[in-house]
Amino acid sequence: MSVKKILISQQQPKTASPYASIAEKFGVEFDFKPFFMIEPLTSREFRTQRINILDHTAIVFSARTTIDAFFQLCEELRVKIPETMKYFCTTEAVANYLQKHIVYRKRKIFFGDGKPESILNLIGTKHKDEKFLIATSESSSKDAVTMLFESKKLEFVTATFVKPVSQNLKDVDIKSYDLVVLFNPADVKSLYENHPDFVQGDTKFVSYGKSVVKAMEDAGLEIEISAPTPQAPSVAKALETYLTNN
Repeated sequence: MSVKKILISQQQPKTASPYASIAEKFGVEFDFKPFFMIEPLTSREFRTQRINILDHTAIVFSARTTIDAFFQLCEELRVKIPETMKYFCTTEAVANYLQKHIVYRKRKIFFGDGKPESILNLIGTKHKDEKFLIATSESSSKDAVTMLFESKKLEFVTATFVKPVSQNLKDVDIKSYDLVVLFNPADVKSLYENHPDFVQGDTKFVSYGKSVVKAMEDAGLEIEISAPTPQAPSVAKALETYLTNN
């Protein structure tokens, strides 16, 4: 089967991306359409979790959207975060984003290298007695960070601050695409909310990341290309390899 049209379930990159060179090299057409958007929980939704933010002395962030939602919620609930609160972030970019909401102080903000283990290295023995609040998304299951906290017997609670909201895809003809790239379980949910009678047929799917694979398998979707792999660490590289061999 020759590939002519590829649907990426994300926003179109604002800067130059490898998709442009792939389109030129192989004569394929890319369309970009986010299947869902991340929105903050309302204060009412958050309260159902019965979590008191001030019971905790340290917060773990892995996304900028979660940071915005957290501070917005604190403002709505009139929760004043003490200056003694410590922040552990998965990456430097996430840590730097905290400056939008608080004064950046190195003594209370720590960041890893993107790997879950790096958070544990930051905590070490110096911070092991903190009471951690791990900020998550509604679509998150038990992730690697949570499992590591459990293995080290750290005191923590997970709290949801954002949720995925399906976008309107009813005008998107999924069957007109030869390849569809999905990145998140919420992509699968949105696909079937918009097209409940969808049958895969000749449409081939690309999965990116471990979290989406189970959702796709549960939905009965066959995966043609799976990334990342050592040979294809990105979607673009996986697509380029596939198109070269097909």
